[in-house]
Amino acid sequence: MLLLLGLCLGLSLCVGSQEEAQSWGHSSEQDGLRVPRQVRLLQRLKTKPLMTEFSVKSTIISRYAFTTVSCRMLNRASEDQDIEFQMQIPAAAFITNFTMLIGDKVYQGEITEREKKSGDRVKEKRNKTTEENGEKGTEIFRASAVIPSKDKAAFFLSYEELLQRRLGKYEHSISVRPQQLSGRLSVDVNILESAGIASLEVLPLHNSRQRGSGRGEDDSGPPPSTVINQNETFANIIFKPTVVQQARIAQNGILGDFIIRYDVNREQSIGDIQVLNGYFVHYFAPKDLPPLPKNVVFVLDSSASMVGTKLRQDIGFSLAVQNWVPKGYLDISCVTLQTKDALFTILHDLRPQDRFSIIGFSNRIKVWKDHLISVTPDSIRDGKVYIHHMSPTGGTDINGALQRAIRLLNKYVAHSGIGDRSVSLIVFLTDGKPTVGETHTLKILNNTREAARGQVCIFTIGIGNDVDFRLLEKLSLENCGLTRRVHEEEDAGSQLIGFYDEIRTPLLSDIRIDYPPSSVVQATKTLFPNYFNGSEIIIAGKLVDRKLDHLHVEVTASNSKKFIILKTDVPVRPQKAGKDVTGSPRPGGDGEGDTNHIERLWSYLTTKELLSSWLQSDDEPEKERLRQRAQALAVSYRFLTPFTSMKLRGPVPRMDGLEEAHGMSAAMGPEPVVQSVRGAGTQPGPLLKKPYQPRIKISKTSVDGDPHFVVDFPLSRLTVCFNIDGQPGDILRLVSDHRDSGVTVNGELIGAPAPPNGHKKQRTYLRTITILINKPERSYLEITPSRVILDGGDRLVLPCNQSVVVGSWGLEVSVSANANVTVTIQGSIAFVILIHLYKKPAPFQRHHLGFYIANSEGLSSNCHGLLGQFLNQDARLTEDPAGPSQNLTHPLLLQVGEGPEAVLTVKGHQVPVVWKQRKIYNGEEQIDCWFARNNAAKLIDGEYKDYLASHPFDTGMTLGQGMSREL
Repeated sequence: MLLLLGLCLGLSLCVGSQEEAQSWGHSSEQDGLRVPRQVRLLQRLKTKPLMTEFSVKSTIISRYAFTTVSCRMLNRASEDQDIEFQMQIPAAAFITNFTMLIGDKVYQGEITEREKKSGDRVKEKRNKTTEENGEKGTEIFRASAVIPSKDKAAFFLSYEELLQRRLGKYEHSISVRPQQLSGRLSVDVNILESAGIASLEVLPLHNSRQRGSGRGEDDSGPPPSTVINQNETFANIIFKPTVVQQARIAQNGILGDFIIRYDVNREQSIGDIQVLNGYFVHYFAPKDLPPLPKNVVFVLDSSASMVGTKLRQDIGFSLAVQNWVPKGYLDISCVTLQTKDALFTILHDLRPQDRFSIIGFSNRIKVWKDHLISVTPDSIRDGKVYIHHMSPTGGTDINGALQRAIRLLNKYVAHSGIGDRSVSLIVFLTDGKPTVGETHTLKILNNTREAARGQVCIFTIGIGNDVDFRLLEKLSLENCGLTRRVHEEEDAGSQLIGFYDEIRTPLLSDIRIDYPPSSVVQATKTLFPNYFNGSEIIIAGKLVDRKLDHLHVEVTASNSKKFIILKTDVPVRPQKAGKDVTGSPRPGGDGEGDTNHIERLWSYLTTKELLSSWLQSDDEPEKERLRQRAQALAVSYRFLTPFTSMKLRGPVPRMDGLEEAHGMSAAMGPEPVVQSVRGAGTQPGPLLKKPYQPRIKISKTSVDGDPHFVVDFPLSRLTVCFNIDGQPGDILRLVSDHRDSGVTVNGELIGAPAPPNGHKKQRTYLRTITILINKPERSYLEITPSRVILDGGDRLVLPCNQSVVVGSWGLEVSVSANANVTVTIQGSIAFVILIHLYKKPAPFQRHHLGFYIANSEGLSSNCHGLLGQFLNQDARLTEDPAGPSQNLTHPLLLQVGEGPEAVLTVKGHQVPVVWKQRKIYNGEEQIDCWFARNNAAKLIDGEYKDYLASHPFDTGMTLGQGMSREL
């Protein structure tokens, strides 16, 4: 089997072999024969793999986004076939995981250190791909393999990114480019912002390269089928177009980018600080400040290399400029930059307190004015005329143009005396190929850095697919600026205006944010040259003391009026990692069980800053130290970076001796980025060694062990427990809600001898858990300690000794290797099945299961079964059966073991109970409970025999609201 796995820069999402598809289209012409349409259709169907499902799930917690992509494909051909999975991801994102399933083989990605000798080869590959397929701000993840005939494949990709605030909004963009109509296509985004969501919008699908695909029926507002649910702090956006809706958007299946923009509430001027498990993040985005004056020089490339699509002139543009260009100034022979109109708009946007100048450069440096001039209607008009008459000629002297621009700015600042009260900027537009003057990249960077001395920020825009983007990127990185790329196919004018809008309003300069060294360690960058309106400064770090109540923060900066100091003690509001919203599992630990999205954010920012410092450094020993630090951090947190690589482990068969899996029901991966419950705790007895997993946060309502039943009544803060002494082979109905939610859960018992000197004749454990889901589609689940069988049309067998996730409409099954199985139904019902395994089981021990109800919101009030009948009930406790009724929440002075007796009132039943301590098997702790004796005879409806099912998937129930038995 041939495997290819790579990360490269590019545009399109391609699935299948384009060469094969093209060969079918030309064969009839070469042979001179007419092929009937039906035959041609069958040929295409045989050669092009079918994408049966494409889904993206994304969860954003405090601006940090966890995204997973699942893709299922089918090889319908009669022979083995190459198949390819590509996914366009944001350039700022880090890939964290990838799993590929081919037939019954599992290939799982592993982030490892990249050998130094391979770095240059990878860089060349990335640059080459960029030249062919690049798109602004994105990269392509690509994996391909050979798929057996009539078999299926699944791909599962995870990546993370910190959303950047631009123009007052956070933007989350998801590539949806299956390039064919998919039977199941969905995008599901959750946003959780504790500060509150101030605004939210979903944009129309955007695709800069339509390639014949049309737009939707309505080009404004969210795409068709988009559903938005929102409250103050949470939003859920689901995009789930049918095949018909997909065809209306784009008949060839190319959709585009699903874009969400939002912003959060901001109350404190010093910013919002969030803390979780010893890590903190500080968001600083002040508002309502007067803008700083700008000293800006526009440096525009007018060399001959700018000829072509970079220098296209819009039809009708000459008519527009005739309104303001003096008579005789219009030279029709001159080629006009596509971006000239945008530059005119930018000049109009300059404020009266700003100063500006313009430099055009080719092999000669042409300065409009030898000094910065004030913004007036006349100076703006003259600047437009100067830009209009620029024509491409000669070579490209990047070094000379930058040196001249910096001298202009330094001269003005030195003689004006405004110094700290203004911001000096260079807006540098070029194709980035130095051909005249100083052409050595390192010398250009050194000369620029020495001349700017940190007082001038350089913002670069690279136009064209052959741009030396690395040079522009380093120029901006080393000189407190930003860089953007504009491809020849795109609207360079609107891109330039959008970029300028990000820097048009500086509010603060020379910002320094300090925290006490005794309270904070390993903080990310705390010095910032400028803060522009609509952006945000983000700092993350570790707290020395996790129990810190207040964090002292000092912010010093300059604004247009004065030197300001903000100083305060910010209350630390520790957050709890919600059980319904988590990120990737923690790769290392401090002992805390919950996933820490703030720790992931800190590691992301720190890795980015190390990579940036490595890129800027020219000192080889320092570069090596930075490389080692970035590499170690990236491996620890599973980030795919230039210093790490992803290797596929496998193939690994699902399980020896098990029936072959004939296809699959969903995309799969080692672990989901978002799931309701996860991980596993310790089990009783000498168990198999498990990898580190966070502890499960679930309800006490469960059945586990011998079997011991536990029912939690949270309203009255009562916990009740009971035993069921069944027989081996008995099938117990645990949850019965077939008529309403469509869910039934049964458990089959296995027997074992009682331990020596025990009071029982035998023990019984749960050997098999079966779950029937009847809505929206019928699915069957059979879970044992060794495997999970999912039958929802296609039969899928999952070994329990491998971590994997499967998902289909309304159903997600997550297997944590040798630990637990999580079943989530419709997002509102979740069951956790613990797997109890023993290295050397005693005669009275058996590999067995425990069943825990993690979320019962989706179960109806008619739910029944040994556990289900208590889910929508409450209980009261009285101290004495003969005495007056008295509500108790917790008795006093309880002893270990059996304690006082009382009477429990639940569902109208009066049940004698006794106080006991009992171990709950999810690894949490001992629990105190009121124990109902005699097989819970007076606690449950009916008798024990009423809860026996005739077969594992029996949905009938003789009590409650159950229906007759049926499959």
